[in-house]
Amino acid sequence: MNIPAHAPLHLLHRAAAGTLATHSRQPEGFPYPSILPFAPDARHRPTILVSRLAEHTRNLEADARAGFLVSHAPDGDVLNGQRLTLLGAFERMEPAPAAVRRYLRYHPDAERYLALGDFSFWVMTLERMRYIGGFGAMGWLDGNELDPLEPLALDEEEALLAFFDTHPQRPADLELLGVDRYGADLQSGNMRNRYIFETVAKETGFLHAALEDCMTRQMNAS
Repeated sequence: MNIPAHAPLHLLHRAAAGTLATHSRQPEGFPYPSILPFAPDARHRPTILVSRLAEHTRNLEADARAGFLVSHAPDGDVLNGQRLTLLGAFERMEPAPAAVRRYLRYHPDAERYLALGDFSFWVMTLERMRYIGGFGAMGWLDGNELDPLEPLALDEEEALLAFFDTHPQRPADLELLGVDRYGADLQSGNMRNRYIFETVAKETGFLHAALEDCMTRQMNAS
């Protein structure tokens, strides 16, 4: 196994959509794949917003075990891009308001689905992961190996977003979707980007400096 440090974690923040594989009810026993948007939660686990009428939702209600595939291949060559297959179970959740706001930062169009009333949030508990990052960079990981650190609290993240949004060095077209101890998820126009911190932010105080460095680099790159 030769997996770059934190590569599966960063991949989950680069992808906007994934393929959900549930256990089909009818016909019974077949895998049922469907593609849908997701957002990583504070522990980087896929969070999905699904209608109770959707086939995959009914499948999860009958059997919560599922697979979830994400990939990142900017040049279109999926065989040489990064891929991550997650195995685990999805659980319906009643998110805190801050968690809903976080999901909507990643997928603002989802607000219209929430207004319909029959959509619910589900989050994946990870058992195993299979990462493929190119020739020789692949292997299996346990679910608890994704991130051993305590995640940022949602109120800490929102305070960092406010710091970013009001900072005089922030490029006008740059939006911060989310931040964690390993990096920041950025949006500029229709382009999403993952900015990886040079050092893992085990202390929250480091994050202000990391975000300032992020803004400086983005400004110099534009």
